[in-house]
Amino acid sequence: MAVSSCARAFSSFECRSDPDFSRPEIPSAGCGFSVKAKSPSPRCSVAARGLSSLIFKSPPNFVRQLSNKARRNCSNIGVAQVVAASWSENQATPAAKAAVDAADEEIICNGDNVQLNGSPYSNYASFLSSDGSIAIHAGERLGRGIATDAITTPVVNTSAYFFKKTADLIDFKEKRLASFEYGRYGNYTTIVAEEKISALEGAESTILMASGMCASTVMLMALIPAGGHLITTTDCYRKTRIFIETFLPKMGITATVIDPADIVGLESALEKNNVTLFFTESPTNPFLRCVDIELVSKLCHDKGALVCIDGTFATPLNQKSLKLGADIVLHSATKFIAGHNDVLAGSISGSEKLISTVRVLHNIIGGALNPNAAYLIIRGMKTLHLRIQQQNSTAQRMAEILEAHPKITRVYYPGLVSHPEHNLAKRQMSGFGGVVSFEVDGDLLTTSKFIDALRIPYIAPSFGGCESIVDQPAIMSYWDLSQKERAKYGIMDNLVRFSFGVEDFEDLKTDILQALEKI
Repeated sequence: MAVSSCARAFSSFECRSDPDFSRPEIPSAGCGFSVKAKSPSPRCSVAARGLSSLIFKSPPNFVRQLSNKARRNCSNIGVAQVVAASWSENQATPAAKAAVDAADEEIICNGDNVQLNGSPYSNYASFLSSDGSIAIHAGERLGRGIATDAITTPVVNTSAYFFKKTADLIDFKEKRLASFEYGRYGNYTTIVAEEKISALEGAESTILMASGMCASTVMLMALIPAGGHLITTTDCYRKTRIFIETFLPKMGITATVIDPADIVGLESALEKNNVTLFFTESPTNPFLRCVDIELVSKLCHDKGALVCIDGTFATPLNQKSLKLGADIVLHSATKFIAGHNDVLAGSISGSEKLISTVRVLHNIIGGALNPNAAYLIIRGMKTLHLRIQQQNSTAQRMAEILEAHPKITRVYYPGLVSHPEHNLAKRQMSGFGGVVSFEVDGDLLTTSKFIDALRIPYIAPSFGGCESIVDQPAIMSYWDLSQKERAKYGIMDNLVRFSFGVEDFEDLKTDILQALEKI
């Protein structure tokens, strides 16, 4: 069973689904209520419910006016959603002042306004005297307001988390109180996205970072000791290869590079070296080679080495790397997971122990995911299964059409019988992904002409989004190398990588066939 990725920091809590965090409890729905405040010092166990259920309350002693529409929908609006405070010009209204002076700690909603009365923690008028200060601090300085009944997860935009008093800070430092403390160490919105990925991967924990490369580099540096050795494969994302070949050696870390299907080479490297980690993509970029994750994991574990699979091209829906035996699964969440070409993010999932090790370095280096990006990932993941179904189907059908086309010399796609690891892919994947690579019958210019004749896909360096994307790797990713140097990596001038979006299959087919007719 997947365990919340935030349990690491909040394991000492015992929680209800809507802890009050020392603030008055707000009912989830309904009006005409008066509820006494709870006592402070909550305790919470997020392993059971997860931090996605944590709710911060709107600060007391704050009178908020509901619009007519809000009054009509009072049963569906949380106190924290009401944004218009009853202050105007340079002074508080009589109703607000009355609320400040009230001694009884209670919440009152009568359909016309909402009053949260009597707590010393929200006496804004006692230290704020101008509209400017109130506009900055009201609803925030003395407490945060997150809707208790919103369907969507709120975005928590903050760079730090406050403590009400020094004693709370000391409790936090001595691990009696939970807090992220600083935005680089965690965010409530981000945790929801992490929990979604953990649940899909069957992982104990997940950490999200600012990009896929951030996730890859931090993972490698965190898990491989200075002077260590790793094994990787020939076909991989070029920036990953550059990091392994040029930056890791500065830490004394060496690497053995093998073909994705070279089991003999893997066994030899494990025998000759003190290997810490085997790291590869499956399927790989751009030739979509597949690694036997179950076999590789067994061989590596027998020698005490960890296995990390970059499953970006597969997605958690098409391949369960952890279930197959891998220790870690990594994704560029920029691609299929977010799925809308509007986010940069990377994720690492695995055991609590391994992810905690990575987290320590991540918290030092930085690369924290923006909470707005986390929100977009959450939103994108709600349609992940629908998008993947469409992209799997379109890619499979187009791969078959392209393979039979006289102007295409070769197609790379795990779903084709001609693919070298087709049988393996059928065993360890439930779908073969939305990317197809193929070679046009022609040279660099002929291939460019084909790409330029396409009307639907964008020419861009990414994949996995709703919009189809096409690129010519020789130009897009390897243009700084000579033709001979590109050939060492198998990158021919006529190679095309096509990421199918969620457009109608017939539209895409018609577009590709008409472009081929023009070369």
